Amino acid sequence: MARNVLQSSLLGAGFSIIFQILCRILTFGINAYIVRNVGREVLGIMNVRLLLLESTLLFLSREAINRAALSANSQQREKCSWAQLINQMWLTVPICAALCAPCLYIWLHWLSAVDAPYSAQYEFACYAVALSCVLELVAESTVFVAQVFCFVKLKIVLNTLHILVRSAIFLWIVTGDRSAAINAFAIAQLSSALTIVLGQYGFFLFYINRFNDFKLRQQTRKSKAVQAPNSWERSLFDHMDDFPFTKLSQLLPGVLSCSGSEPWLNRELQTLTLSFVKQGVLKQILTEGEKYVMSVSPVLSFGEQATYDVVNNLGSMAARFIFRPIEDSAYFYFTQTIARDTRLSKQPPERVRQASSVLNNLLLGVSSIGLLAFTFGQSYSHTLLLLYGGEDFVAGGLPQRLLQWHCLAIYLLSVNGISEGYMFATNTSRDIDKYNYLMAIFSISFLVLSYILTGIFGPVGFIFANCINMLGRILYSTRYIRHQYQPLGLNPLQGLWPGKLFGGTLVLAGLACYWYRNAVFGTHMGIGLAAGVLCLVAWALAHRDLMLLGWKYGRRIKIE
Repeated sequence: MARNVLQSSLLGAGFSIIFQILCRILTFGINAYIVRNVGREVLGIMNVRLLLLESTLLFLSREAINRAALSANSQQREKCSWAQLINQMWLTVPICAALCAPCLYIWLHWLSAVDAPYSAQYEFACYAVALSCVLELVAESTVFVAQVFCFVKLKIVLNTLHILVRSAIFLWIVTGDRSAAINAFAIAQLSSALTIVLGQYGFFLFYINRFNDFKLRQQTRKSKAVQAPNSWERSLFDHMDDFPFTKLSQLLPGVLSCSGSEPWLNRELQTLTLSFVKQGVLKQILTEGEKYVMSVSPVLSFGEQATYDVVNNLGSMAARFIFRPIEDSAYFYFTQTIARDTRLSKQPPERVRQASSVLNNLLLGVSSIGLLAFTFGQSYSHTLLLLYGGEDFVAGGLPQRLLQWHCLAIYLLSVNGISEGYMFATNTSRDIDKYNYLMAIFSISFLVLSYILTGIFGPVGFIFANCINMLGRILYSTRYIRHQYQPLGLNPLQGLWPGKLFGGTLVLAGLACYWYRNAVFGTHMGIGLAAGVLCLVAWALAHRDLMLLGWKYGRRIKIE
């Protein structure tokens, strides 16, 4: 397999960032429409309660299985056949179906009740969300194959189509009848899940048929005068000699036969999956813990939940648009570059040096973005929320305080995502099991801190609890990275320090923006724009080597 994993990871991260920004702008626009025209209670039901159900089902069903399967990379493929991998990915469907029953019972009978006139719509939406999760996982084997063989553009196109279909159907229904907003949300979820399934299988039906024809023509070219493949075909089929599928049905469970006495599922892969399962449950609590607390206990009303969710989503724009695509691509890169069960000193030195350099640059990039968000968020939170939700939304000052403190969480989130992602990508099964115990402590402490700090500080307590937990996880993962690379004389953690020039510029920019925070709108925004440009110039001057590297890969991606 001659595919460039690093280049594919960078390409995937770049396209993910661009397309997610465009699509999330649409999502935030819909949320703003709901806040201004439908009501915060409806937004709280949809974005907190129903999306929490979707997140819980999808995360618990596929996260551990997908991460374990990605670990069976090209260096370890002899231990796990493609038949076993496909069978492994199809386990997500029955697991999700089994999880639907207890989750639906909890969402419909245990959590705080949804009052009329939305109770009937809420019940229908719960069933619809559960069904959409099962439908989406029917395409999980194709999603996995596309990820392994670096079909980056397919992922971006289908994810974009998924969001556009969901948004278009929701707006089409809700503009005709605002009272049917929750029903519109449910129907949009089902439609978008069906779009993913049809899109994935439609693409692979097309691709496999064309690839079979391409291989046949390549064989006949040796003996007959057959037209050479064009550039479009070469871009699709070059370096795909190890593509194992000759018909679409082989992406279904049990169709691609195992060799000899090979079992239906790989035992080592199952062991690794179980380790990720325990880790996944704990990570889900840490990721969505505040929503679980809000849903289980009557800490906040649906309207207050909507306010917190809107601010949380706005504060998490960097995570959704930038950090998550980078983390996904980085995790894929590290799983394909660093072997889990071998010391770094015994692995190819060039691969190890490249991985160290990539990790250093990733930490430098995301931590710099986090510092920018923290610096400018203190002065521009009120302006952003005012433009988003209007005067009524920012009244009282709570949304502004939430967003200001969330900017601190953005910085910690940026560092934690890369450092912990690297640790998960290179840990052995035994190390993962050890970390699960610590994750259990983090999860319990997070829930306890959320309850205590919310009672003291109100909704801001959720952010404080999250920051404390992320700080603890960062300390653990960076300790692991330092001990792993220290014997080799490498220190990728240097990327956490952005440099004196950039740091000093950030301090001056933050003070200037805070001083003019009460100025007229034009002056306030002008100062922020000038300060932002100055910070970017300072960063570019301080890290010229990284800028040249990014320019080189950018030109290569553009050419291809």
